[in-house]
Amino acid sequence: MIRLLLPLVLVAESAHAFCGFYVSGGGAELFNNATQVALVRNGTRTVLSMQNDYQGPPEDFAMVIPVPVVLKKEQVKILKKPIFTKLDTLSAPRLVEYWEQDPCPKEVQGFGGLGLRGVGSGGGGIGYGYGSGRMGGVRVEAEFDVGEYEIVILSAEDALGLEQWLAEKNYKIPSGAAPLFRPYIQQGMKFFVAKVNVKKVAFEKGRATLSPLRFHYDSEKFELPVRLGLINSKDTQDLIVHVLARNQRYEVANLPNVTIPTNIDLVPSAKSEFGPFYASLFDKTQSKVKGSVVTEYSWDAQSCDPCPTPPLSDTELTELGLDVIDPAAEYVEPELEVKNADKLTPQQKQVLDAMLVNTKRQLKAQLDRRSRGSGFVVTRLHARYTKESLGEDLVFRAAPPIQGGREWMKDAETGLERGATSGTMNNFQARYAIRYPWTGPATCKNPQWGVWGGKPSKNGEEDFSGAGKTAGSATNTAFVKRDKPIEKLIESPIAELDLKARKTGAGLSLKAKPAPKATP
Repeated sequence: MIRLLLPLVLVAESAHAFCGFYVSGGGAELFNNATQVALVRNGTRTVLSMQNDYQGPPEDFAMVIPVPVVLKKEQVKILKKPIFTKLDTLSAPRLVEYWEQDPCPKEVQGFGGLGLRGVGSGGGGIGYGYGSGRMGGVRVEAEFDVGEYEIVILSAEDALGLEQWLAEKNYKIPSGAAPLFRPYIQQGMKFFVAKVNVKKVAFEKGRATLSPLRFHYDSEKFELPVRLGLINSKDTQDLIVHVLARNQRYEVANLPNVTIPTNIDLVPSAKSEFGPFYASLFDKTQSKVKGSVVTEYSWDAQSCDPCPTPPLSDTELTELGLDVIDPAAEYVEPELEVKNADKLTPQQKQVLDAMLVNTKRQLKAQLDRRSRGSGFVVTRLHARYTKESLGEDLVFRAAPPIQGGREWMKDAETGLERGATSGTMNNFQARYAIRYPWTGPATCKNPQWGVWGGKPSKNGEEDFSGAGKTAGSATNTAFVKRDKPIEKLIESPIAELDLKARKTGAGLSLKAKPAPKATP
């Protein structure tokens, strides 16, 4: 039994993962094209949100998802779409650009090579009309409408009965579904069937992007039912899981865990090839440990460095489920007792009353300013597997903090920190850099090399922020061409993969280097 606070995001195309599967009303073969899911859990409460983008014929279809309990209408709602894009962009592997600052700054001296670290800061309606009761071992436990979705909650006594029920409702079930149904039925799980009325959605070139769907429930048990998604799989599936928890990182409990190599300097030409580069780096990393899940990000949800997008706000965390796992407490005005108040003069009592009113106002203002989303850690886990390599659903466990992927120097010999190390807080990200060394004159007696930051302005002023510039993110990497010869793109070694740097001695360090000659 595992209790956790867990949002996750699964990104998928026809070869991507989904925690349920699609069934078509017209008998056509459907493959999940791009599904993102956010699952938040605290104690025994889970909030699951998903955004679906499927490619198929413009006719009714449905999603079938295992759930542990019967859901009611008030537990289901629709959301806005941008929240999923933001969560993915915030945690995706990123490419940054750094420019070496003038080693002879006009006013600021003495920073040395210590690269400075920047801190980022539904609706209701009528239901299917199937009625309740049993049919072929299947019982309709609940039915209602939310937005474009017509929801029905099913329980089943056996897998063949569930197949029969869906078939009799004119849904063609992919071959081989019964063995995948069976474990969930044996566990007593229900089936959330979300049918879509295509008259309420827009299609473009056979593709419909649906309103995100969110539901919550209470259950002691946590599982991510990815095996059922294999029904709609053609080949390899990509699974990206975002886990949000207060002051806690997570990893999988039933598969090996590895961290992605990070803080790798790349050649400038890698800027246009960052997606294929990262996909190839991921494949090499995962192949080192068969069946492993790769940690790509573990960072505070309300900060980032550098920030490809603003971090998550309380409003966005609330949209994902903070409202039902940690509802805002109703403000209760405190009772402030003053000793010997009965002995005060009328004038003194008037002053005291004013002081009490002001004190209560200040207390309420402090509560209003408190961030309900503070302390949340975003962990991004990435798996890639086939029907043959995935034998069970995923289980998660708490893991100690890790750090890495920051613009931090270890020492003059080692230079920039590499890989993941243990720490007291979660500060780990997949970060790759293109660096542009200083090429101007160095006319001072003691030039300060190795100070990296944003691109110097035209008037020659230096940027000592250390934040650099985000040049791109590796999202939707299953769509890109793989097997990139990454050895030709790296400027620093990748020890985890036994890859040497493109240039001997390449890599960021604090060692002094010869100064360029002064311009005549």
